[in-house]
Amino acid sequence: RFLANVNRAASIALNGGQAAFEARLDQLFREGLDRSKYEFWSKFPDATGLVGQFSMGNEPSFHIPFLYNFTASPWKTQKRTRFLLDTWFADNIFGIPGDEDGGGMSAFVVFASMGFYPVTPGIPEYTITSPVFSSVAIRLQNGKTFRVSAPKNSTVNKYIQSARFNGKRMSKLSFTHADLMAGGHLELEMGPLPNKKPGAE
Repeated sequence: RFLANVNRAASIALNGGQAAFEARLDQLFREGLDRSKYEFWSKFPDATGLVGQFSMGNEPSFHIPFLYNFTASPWKTQKRTRFLLDTWFADNIFGIPGDEDGGGMSAFVVFASMGFYPVTPGIPEYTITSPVFSSVAIRLQNGKTFRVSAPKNSTVNKYIQSARFNGKRMSKLSFTHADLMAGGHLELEMGPLPNKKPGAE
């Protein structure tokens, strides 16, 4: 976890600080191709499911929407992940936007739909987002159950107003794998407007 925090801090610093880092994320999701789609895809055939130049169809992109949780605008993670799930993973012929060759795309859908995601591979920590479901229960091999509750969740109420873990208000938008395996309970109060205060307060 220490190394993950150092790497994120270094990445933010290299991008000019937190505000500049957030601005670059914003720009990624609205950046034009600056060329025809035919020319673009002839060079970047894996860049499918585009939102600006963010590619939902290519595995190295999956963590990017969650990086807003490390800025002053974590509500943008909630906005982006719900949009991506609604747009690119519909129950029709267009429901898989890229090459699902290793299970990463399905894992993105499952994790994001439950409301949390492991941003850094090898680091046993999850950051939270807006869940698709109002209630999720994961029955663990150790006999315990991890739960996510978002009782007012809907297509309108997609923004997290406050978050609690095991009844305690969360000071940051993350929890550990050990917390999950202990049978923790993530409780999310949802609402129609973004909570623009940093953190989970």
